[in-house]
Amino acid sequence: MIRAKRFFIPLIAAQLALAHHGGNEYDLRKTVEFKGELTGVELINPHGWLYFDVAEAGGKVSHHRCELRSVHVLRRSGWTKELFPIGQQVTIEASPNRTDPASCYLQTILMADGTRMDRYGQYIKAPTGGVQEVRGPIAAANTNRAARRPTGEPNIAGDWAPVQQVMVDPRGTGGGLVPLDRLDQYKAGQPNGNANKGAGKATGAPKGPRLYGGTEMTEAGEKAAADFKREDNPRFRCETTSIIFDWTFDGPVDRITQSKDTITLEYGQFGLKRTVYMNLKAHPTAIKPTRTGNSIGHWEGDTLVVDTVGFSPGFLNTPVRNSDKLHVVERFTLDPAKWSLTRSYTAEDPVYLKGKYSGSDTIFIADAPFNPGKCQELNFIDYSKQQKK
Repeated sequence: MIRAKRFFIPLIAAQLALAHHGGNEYDLRKTVEFKGELTGVELINPHGWLYFDVAEAGGKVSHHRCELRSVHVLRRSGWTKELFPIGQQVTIEASPNRTDPASCYLQTILMADGTRMDRYGQYIKAPTGGVQEVRGPIAAANTNRAARRPTGEPNIAGDWAPVQQVMVDPRGTGGGLVPLDRLDQYKAGQPNGNANKGAGKATGAPKGPRLYGGTEMTEAGEKAAADFKREDNPRFRCETTSIIFDWTFDGPVDRITQSKDTITLEYGQFGLKRTVYMNLKAHPTAIKPTRTGNSIGHWEGDTLVVDTVGFSPGFLNTPVRNSDKLHVVERFTLDPAKWSLTRSYTAEDPVYLKGKYSGSDTIFIADAPFNPGKCQELNFIDYSKQQKK
């Protein structure tokens, strides 16, 4: 049985969907309700999926699927396969796909035993069975560690993760994005301080050129961005966008391995692995271009400086392309009082950027172990045309 509802969702929710999908494929202003039987669950990257069958009038059975968040975020939020026994009756509220009637964007799933799980909900096992929602992180990070290595350098080895960004309304239907560690400051459904900033006031189109990372793009960069299609997005091929973008996007758990001559950076969503050579003062004269490039590093006091060149053409941050002339400099600084690791970065690419693309991000000791998980892109499948196996 399927029922439809309508409600308004602020622009921030639509922007979130665009960030994940590269297109407005789900109608976030509508809600449809399904009652059916759970037939499968896939906790994978870049998005997980719930599968279920609905009994239609006349005895016909229709097959459906609903998109979840990425597996690494679900894992940090307490979601496991064991919470979704196959064959049970479920009620699902979701935003419909605009072109594929058999696909949807999960808001809430209600199990037959009364267990309710919202898209952005954090859950632990309840004493009486089922799950219990937690308004905040479900686990505390273990910060019982030395701030420095025996050789004196800051100890940046281990598993790290950014604070998760979630919606105030756990269904993902509005209220704006807030850091998970401040979620208890808001009530479900209450908009955050920035979600409606400027509402009711016509600001008009922004003045001046478009800036990306604080810089304009060249004519070639603007043309490449204008030609960008969703299918061009590396994330939909289970590939990392860039060494800058994917370090914190979507809340992954990253891993750093530290030794005398190398520092290894492993990215939590797609398993990208970078090696920073600490025993080289200059890049090799001949570098085979790759998405990670060639990285050399050194310590400036307690700051790790990483210089990277030798990139293959790709994307810095969609729709901004990069050429093989891309040059990235990152500076990592540990704050042992907060157990935070802040990275500032600059990127230069004379082919696509007029100036320096810059920014910063911060990660903390992780609340879950490093585990990139399986990746399989399924968004481009029109599930309404698939046959049940």
